[in-house]
Amino acid sequence: MFSFFSFLRIMGSNSFQNKFTCSLCDKYFIDPVTLGCGHSFCMPCFCLSWEEDAQHPPLCPVCKEKSHQMNLKTNIVMMTRVFLARRTGPYDLPSSEEQICEIHMKTKNFFCEVSKDVLCLPCSKTKEHGAHMHCSIEWAAEEYRQKLLKQMRSLWEKTQENERNLHRETSKIRNWEDYVTLWKKTIISEYWKACRLVDQEEKRYLQRLEEESKEIFQQLKESQYNMNLMGNLLRGLYEELKDLCHKPDMQMLQVRTEEWRLHLPQPVVPQLSSWPITGLMDWLEQFQGNKQPLRELVTRHVPVFEDLQCWLSGPDLPGVNNTPTRPKYFLAWGAESFTSGQHYWEVNVAGYCNWAIGFCDDFWAKKNDMALDSEGIFLLFCIQENNQCSLFTSSPLTPQYVRRPLGQVGVFLDYEAGLVSFINAATSSIICSFPSCSFSSALKPFLCSGHP
Repeated sequence: MFSFFSFLRIMGSNSFQNKFTCSLCDKYFIDPVTLGCGHSFCMPCFCLSWEEDAQHPPLCPVCKEKSHQMNLKTNIVMMTRVFLARRTGPYDLPSSEEQICEIHMKTKNFFCEVSKDVLCLPCSKTKEHGAHMHCSIEWAAEEYRQKLLKQMRSLWEKTQENERNLHRETSKIRNWEDYVTLWKKTIISEYWKACRLVDQEEKRYLQRLEEESKEIFQQLKESQYNMNLMGNLLRGLYEELKDLCHKPDMQMLQVRTEEWRLHLPQPVVPQLSSWPITGLMDWLEQFQGNKQPLRELVTRHVPVFEDLQCWLSGPDLPGVNNTPTRPKYFLAWGAESFTSGQHYWEVNVAGYCNWAIGFCDDFWAKKNDMALDSEGIFLLFCIQENNQCSLFTSSPLTPQYVRRPLGQVGVFLDYEAGLVSFINAATSSIICSFPSCSFSSALKPFLCSGHP
């Protein structure tokens, strides 16, 4: 029988659609979030839209206004209103046949938490179900929907972690050949300077380097392939759960899911061996001046390490809080500046995981921003991330795939030749070099380190 209430539901359908449905999927909100512009969306719909558009900062899908909100939170008021709207609204209602018990011809209003069946009142009191716990379909559906959303949040975090790892692995593969070529040139240069009488040692070094680099490259390719497979799997599961959350209550309750224990493929940590170079330390000692060239020592906040952390983590993603910490670091630079000649000095980095060492011009170290993309810095960075320490060089920021030094690190400057080199003094081996530099101003030794 057509009632006045049914008439109001039909007439009010547009109002329901505007207030309680997502403009991206045109269905009731699930896990609703509201942007600064005032438009609301399902969190899963917005996340997928953001990822597809690859805009940073993201744009509102409706008004195209930039959204600088990174840590999006569920709109609890909206979620409550949507829950009430599901109970009285005109959308997503199953047909009358699906709600009627074929045995008792009564409406199925109850959900059995043991057998996971939808029951009418007489069925809930039978011998089979009488001892079980029951609740209304609406409450059971909402509880199940929240459980699914929790699984989706976990899947989304894994998807983004896998995407970041894939981006890094792809970057390693893209730059690997150039890195190995430069590394070979560095080794040849060091042998030429330090000892020109060990030709066979140099050949063995380069041969082992070639074999090792090919093996690592193959590992990177396999890792990239596995991450692509995992990414497709994670997105497929995420969209399946999103579609399930959007189903009408009774249909959703009849589909059960499992908790997935997915182990993400971990990135390869490429690390070329750095063997001792005969005569290297003897050659460098002739340029070693004052063993303590760093006279100005202060404790202050150094934003350069925040920039490194942001560079490593990639762009912020919805639902992820990347609020940086602001630790203090020891900062020191030399009292003497160099405008010519060859100079060598060492510093002990034992016990430190975050440090920077090298040369900078007279202005960079005293600037407040200490930006990584500044000119006039020739630094080797070590930074800890996820209990792993990695090496980078500045201008531009470039990973260095060698074992990090645990003791004395030497820094060599040849001003006229435009060269800065870093040496692992304990093993008499090269770490990396800045070849073919163009120095336009005086350079100071520079050191920055975290607390041991």
